[in-house]
Amino acid sequence: MTLSTADDAAVPGARPAPTPPAPQLRRPAWHPATVAAVSPETPNARRLVLDVPTWPGNDPGQHLDLRLTAEDGYQATRSYSIASSGDGTRLTLAVDRVEDGEVSPFLVDAVEVGDALEVHGPLGGWFVWHPGTDDSQRPVQLIAGGSGIVPLLPMVTAHAEAADASPFRLLYAVRTPEDVFFRAELDAAVAAADRAPFTLDLVYSRRAPEDATTPAGRLTRERLAAAVSPPDAGALVYVCGSTPFVEQVLRWLGELGHDTTGVRAERFGGA
Repeated sequence: MTLSTADDAAVPGARPAPTPPAPQLRRPAWHPATVAAVSPETPNARRLVLDVPTWPGNDPGQHLDLRLTAEDGYQATRSYSIASSGDGTRLTLAVDRVEDGEVSPFLVDAVEVGDALEVHGPLGGWFVWHPGTDDSQRPVQLIAGGSGIVPLLPMVTAHAEAADASPFRLLYAVRTPEDVFFRAELDAAVAAADRAPFTLDLVYSRRAPEDATTPAGRLTRERLAAAVSPPDAGALVYVCGSTPFVEQVLRWLGELGHDTTGVRAERFGGA
């Protein structure tokens, strides 16, 4: 996953909030990592748990660089969002296979428990959210396409674990029910909505579940408008997905009256 961001700016209408505590300083560095567990995430993706003894911890939404070294010395490095957060030394990644990619097919199809990797991080201090700061005084709107859910999941988890009162909404666009990442974690956040307000809206482009009340179909401006916070809510908006997905969502948000200069967006490409 190759990441990029847009400039941060304040969204009009936000409620005044106390000054947040100073963030913990975590300097990026290279760390040796060992694959501790692997499991299927979707038909095309795999969950990796890495044991990184020297990892300093990371905030929800940060990412890392992962480096592979071949026996002949050739190296390849790619950026991946981190699906976990906190001070622990175990990291969770979820890698979607890019058929013509150089690194993701190996991580999805070949890497095994016990394999040695290298990671560099934590990286990124802008596409983050954590409770107890100015950000947590505002409603939060998350919008994800496919594997774009990865950096948003730790925000959802941190929100639930802190029993944060800020309303969270997630609009998640996928192809089929089998393509939903982190289904158990999202269901747990929905179940905890009485103490940490959370609404999940799933849009299936190719095939919806049999009990779905809305038929399958691509995300449209009208479906987006019905599932996201209105412009006057002052929500902090995060968008993550492929570059075409993010650009289209930003265009629709602007047409619907949202101040897109304050939207925090990450785009990913081939890996």
